[in-house]
Amino acid sequence: MGTTEWTMLLALSALWGSSFFFFKILGAALPLFTVVLGRVGLAAIILNLFLWLRRDPMRASLPWRQFVVMGTLNNVIPFSLIVWGETRVPSGLASILNATTPIFAVVAAHFLTKNERMTWGKAVGVMLGFLGVVTLIGPDALRSGPANLPGEAACLLAALSYAFAGIYGRRFKGLPSLHAATGQLTAATMIILPIAAVTERFWALPMPNAGVWEALGSIALLCTVLAYILYFSILATAGATNLLLVTFLLPVSALLLGCLALGEHVEPASVLGLGIIGAGLAAIDGRPIAALRARFFADVKTII
Repeated sequence: MGTTEWTMLLALSALWGSSFFFFKILGAALPLFTVVLGRVGLAAIILNLFLWLRRDPMRASLPWRQFVVMGTLNNVIPFSLIVWGETRVPSGLASILNATTPIFAVVAAHFLTKNERMTWGKAVGVMLGFLGVVTLIGPDALRSGPANLPGEAACLLAALSYAFAGIYGRRFKGLPSLHAATGQLTAATMIILPIAAVTERFWALPMPNAGVWEALGSIALLCTVLAYILYFSILATAGATNLLLVTFLLPVSALLLGCLALGEHVEPASVLGLGIIGAGLAAIDGRPIAALRARFFADVKTII
């Protein structure tokens, strides 16, 4: 990847990492499904308006059934689980647990696809990834008992849902990226709208203060609309493999925001667990190990 791709990747990791910070604020002020509706609904409106202004609106002939599945797996389920999970665990820990998404994706792809079977490198990466999860959750479970386990489990289930979405989303290959993003967010809005209406009567809630509106606008415009534009730009120029890096980078911004703005404390186990998960992602990717091997043999040849 060049300088441009790395810049976009770092920007994307900062945007998605900050979504955990905004979810933490919104989850404390609004009901769960109302938070999810606010994020996907505002983002869907913005993207549909953008497509309409450039005279390329969403059409009835597009694969709306697939959009419903994708919106469920990539938005409704994981967003709901993360918002609920963050009422019980720090936002930084939630973001680290989310970094297991590529690890779940490797396991799911082995069973659900024919061309992405498990290799030894991927198997080592999966084992390291789950070791990282044990490192994260184990000390916390011993210290505080089972109180935080449901929140941690919710964040892991969100990562699993993202993994299934990544596999399912491959069928949108060839569809313009903005249409794919707009379709899934529009479908997600249609799914969560009646749920929030029936269970939370969101229209009858007290008017949120300015800080809540700012968080809601930021998570919709920055962490969803702008992030999707960057995501698909990187996908087009650098490929899907390089996008795995963003999953490891985003906890950095989430941890910083959690510490500086929310006063969350970073446990040593969180840093160690993140490092182990990162090693697992490196093993799955394979390129860092290949680069080290090439450098080692080059140094040996130089010495000889």
